[in-house]
Amino acid sequence: MRIVLTGSRGFIGSALITALKAGGHLVVPLVRSKTAPAPGSAAWDPEAGFLAAGTLEDSGAIVHLAGEPIASARWSRAQRDRILNSRVKSTRLLCKTLEKMSSPPGIFVSASAIGYYGDRGDEILTEESPPGRGFLADVCKQWEAETSSAAQRGIHVVLLRIGMVLSGQGGALARMLPAFRAGLGGAIGSGRQYMSWITLHDLVQIIQRCITDPGLRGPVLAVAPNPVTNRDFTKTLARVLHRPAVLGVPACAVRLAFGQMADELLLASQRARPEKLMAAGYNFQFPVVESALRNALAL
Repeated sequence: MRIVLTGSRGFIGSALITALKAGGHLVVPLVRSKTAPAPGSAAWDPEAGFLAAGTLEDSGAIVHLAGEPIASARWSRAQRDRILNSRVKSTRLLCKTLEKMSSPPGIFVSASAIGYYGDRGDEILTEESPPGRGFLADVCKQWEAETSSAAQRGIHVVLLRIGMVLSGQGGALARMLPAFRAGLGGAIGSGRQYMSWITLHDLVQIIQRCITDPGLRGPVLAVAPNPVTNRDFTKTLARVLHRPAVLGVPACAVRLAFGQMADELLLASQRARPEKLMAAGYNFQFPVVESALRNALAL
């Protein structure tokens, strides 16, 4: 089918394009461009409410991954606004465009995140768990709410609540690697906070499954079935890299360095279980964190 994709330049989008094209699909990346986009792409500007005319016509699905990176900068007021607006405005533009179409695409897969749940300690979280509190939880709630008009129109909407994506090419793991390879890694804070993760390989497969499986709709947790504590994760990463992991970072130091981001992103605990994917019979290729890290790092 013809699939319109936002966020195509990120490490998730790049991997997804490759997989979709290998599956015989025609992928149309939406790119922010003030000049004519590259052949095969289409221009848009969510901030200005602009989407090139006819972009969504004759498409079978939209996969929406675009958004300001969560951890690219300290959370100043301006940065928080960029994080929120990049998600809300882009989703709103896509859904407003769908409302006006006589024959819209039948499938809309929109990224969300496990930040929806806030800091929940040891509580096991599923798609049915209520939202938490905090900036990221509020972002996710507003982000997801923008898709309601598409769902009411009868479009098959999937809200992918994505955990930490394990890849050596980008994301949190890539930022950890220099310290761990130098033998300077270790647990963050108490190390007891749960980390819900997914390999890039599995995430790409899950997105493709969501496009084709009519039984997967609404919130879908895109996480592996075996979350681990931060302490176990860092120990496993160090073992995979054949390095020690004894230099933990106290919570106070993390808060001093990262401010609000520390409590909501680095010290928060989310123990998520992908009930819908398991019920659908999805076969995780990397359900255990050690094999997942070896795959992510090609070791």
